[in-house]
Amino acid sequence: MALHLSPSFCLFTVTIIFIIVHVPASVSATYAKYENCSAPFHCANLENVSYPFWGASRPEYCGHPGYELDCAGEFAEVTILKIDYKVLEVNYSSRTLTVAMEDYWDNICPLKLVDGSIDFSLFNYTSDTENITLYYRCPALLEDISAELLPFQFNCSSADKNPYNFFSIWDSDRVNSSMTEAICSYLSSCDTKVTISVGQTTFTAIERNPTLVNLMEALREGFGLQWFINDRLCDQCQGSGGLCGYDSDTRSFTCHCPDKPYPEHCPSKDKGEKKAKSLKAVIGVAVASGVVAIGLLCFCIFIVLRRRKSVAQYNGRYLQTLPSGTSSTSTSMSFSKSISTYPSSKSDLAKESTYFGAQVFSYAELEEATNNFDSSKELGDGGFGIVYYGVLKDGRSVAVKRLYESTVKRVEQFKNEIEILTRLRHRNLVALYGCTSRHSRELLLVYEYIPNGTVADHLHGNRSKSDSLSWSIRMNIAIETAEALAFLHASDVIHRDVKTNNILLDNRFHVKVADFGLSRFFPTNVTHVSTAPQGTPGYVDPQYYQCYQLTEKSDVYSFGVVLIELISSLEAVDTNRHRDDINLASMAINRIQNRALNELIDPYIGFEQDYAVRNMVTSVAELAFRCLQQDREDRPSMQEILQLLKEIQNQQLGAQKAEIVDFYSTDDVVLLKNVPPPLSSPDSGGNDKWVSSFSPPASY
Repeated sequence: MALHLSPSFCLFTVTIIFIIVHVPASVSATYAKYENCSAPFHCANLENVSYPFWGASRPEYCGHPGYELDCAGEFAEVTILKIDYKVLEVNYSSRTLTVAMEDYWDNICPLKLVDGSIDFSLFNYTSDTENITLYYRCPALLEDISAELLPFQFNCSSADKNPYNFFSIWDSDRVNSSMTEAICSYLSSCDTKVTISVGQTTFTAIERNPTLVNLMEALREGFGLQWFINDRLCDQCQGSGGLCGYDSDTRSFTCHCPDKPYPEHCPSKDKGEKKAKSLKAVIGVAVASGVVAIGLLCFCIFIVLRRRKSVAQYNGRYLQTLPSGTSSTSTSMSFSKSISTYPSSKSDLAKESTYFGAQVFSYAELEEATNNFDSSKELGDGGFGIVYYGVLKDGRSVAVKRLYESTVKRVEQFKNEIEILTRLRHRNLVALYGCTSRHSRELLLVYEYIPNGTVADHLHGNRSKSDSLSWSIRMNIAIETAEALAFLHASDVIHRDVKTNNILLDNRFHVKVADFGLSRFFPTNVTHVSTAPQGTPGYVDPQYYQCYQLTEKSDVYSFGVVLIELISSLEAVDTNRHRDDINLASMAINRIQNRALNELIDPYIGFEQDYAVRNMVTSVAELAFRCLQQDREDRPSMQEILQLLKEIQNQQLGAQKAEIVDFYSTDDVVLLKNVPPPLSSPDSGGNDKWVSSFSPPASY
């Protein structure tokens, strides 16, 4: 026995000596940036400010470049797209802040009249944000509308040539449709129009009592913004014991840990507390463990030797009893694998209750399907909620949309999407499998899983490659999207949020139009629905925005922007472009009117090399131009658009003419050169509260 113990004992002794020699005499000093970022930060009216904000005594590496705070005044201030906002409150649990425009804080008539605007790569409007439009220097009031406008009038300088000024919150409940047209026409003649965001509570107060006092209170109360920069990375970093920050050298997120910075999170083995143990404690534990280990080692050797002896004796007796020619290996155990089958989805569905005809899932079932809403299963992050990949018990792959919050507006959107998708079925509309009860812990929608991302992903997102979308694929996308929208319009539904982020693609690049939270049923016996404009910057119909009148042609305008994206691979709104080109629709109209279509075209689709592609792209650009006309009456219907796209694809358009005419020399385009571009909407400057995505990977 002593011979067996000696080598093990020597090995253990060497290990103890190695630990004593190599354990450092003291724990290393804490990483300086970690220490600096962990210090409390106070900025004017704000206390305990942390990532992503920085400023004053807080270094930039503790925050993000786009979130610098000015702490010199009574209120902390943040500058967004060169506009100063007072930061009234910060809520870290919901990642929201309440802000008010500095220029309109105590003056309804500032020297500089500017729209409120935000950088959608950094912020999003919260769901309870509303818009108020201010009209300055309007002509003399007309008798037939003076009674309607007088409660909304306010005064600025009496020296103005046109001293009339108004604020607008019009909807169908306030004025009849004929008066809406008259007011819309009158206000369009005002010198300047400014759009400012306010909170829903103060907006409701103005609706009930439209006074200047209530308006000023709304401007001072401000509105909500949500930040979403590096949300998942920051959560991972903080969960690992680190502090979120920014690396100016790599221009990317960094996680400040006690020992050094890491790209995403601190290593689990290196959280600081282990290094804080003293050398004496380490040695003490090691020695105690060694004593126990020696005892266990002796006991184990004794047991092993005894068992070996017993096995040898048993095998000797067993082998003597085996029949001649029988191998002992024939007695070894064989293993079999059972394969469980999925339960019948039809029978399961029959047992479940329904909501508007959709299956009602339990929260626990969807929590299990998404592995407790694991962040690694996120498909996309839009304005209304996060979409997760999941697998149901019956084996179906699904996309589960988890709405951000259960406000009255969210519940209405939840019900709206269910009602529309359970009523309508089309091969190019995403299928709704079911939902949770609206009384559930959270509002969840369950869709079929579409695996190939969105059109936006492939054009200018994380799936974009020079050869990912050929022109033929882009034409199919345009046609199938048009088929889906034409079907919706024929079913009396207006989508109201048509954009490339809401056009999903399967593995064969077939279209599935998604996200019906903003959609509206459109009665056949009316010309329009009066409602507050909603949608996504860059896609909102400017006439809808100006006159608050929603029609099918609002979808047509948005589809025109999608067509321009398909031929250009550019984003609908990009603040990195020249200020005149931030809005893609305005940029496209400018290029077409100035015979510079080639400056707009994605060079990878073969516009310059392939004559057939050139003619088809030119025809699609002409069609997009018609869709983007300011006057909705000049836009074609979706059914007309669908027919024209099919003709372009089949080259029937060229066959109907004696020859394919050069787009730049047609009489129509010469005439269109004299048509002014669409009225600038909030999209052109990034000012709009209706945002559902910051170019997320997928939207449902």
